[in-house]
Amino acid sequence: MLATATGRRKTATANVKVFSGSGSITINGMPVLDYLKRETLVMIVEKPLEVTDSVGSYDIVARAKGGGLSGQAGAVRLGIARSLLAINEDLRRPLRKAGLLTRDAREVERKKPGQPGARARFQFSKR
Repeated sequence: MLATATGRRKTATANVKVFSGSGSITINGMPVLDYLKRETLVMIVEKPLEVTDSVGSYDIVARAKGGGLSGQAGAVRLGIARSLLAINEDLRRPLRKAGLLTRDAREVERKKPGQPGARARFQFSKR
């Protein structure tokens, strides 16, 4: 094992382990496309590898929990970026330029009492 890192996004958390290998990515014991089900989410996960020109150089094993598939994909992406940085500090500049080292801090706003949602209001009736 070359490096481990943790990534978070929304309410999802991913523990990522990077090994030298042929480029296979597994999440929770399943191939990445089978687990995430959408090509766009797979592209999100593979972004750090593309930015650093290391597609096919590392095998990645991730354990994701919490949230939904989109949040888990974002968490795995941050974990991969942090792992690559731990392996090679020279990758900091391209990863930072692509915005892959910043944790997306946006969380769901809570629902307020007397309203149907966080910001939505029930329709006002004058009469």
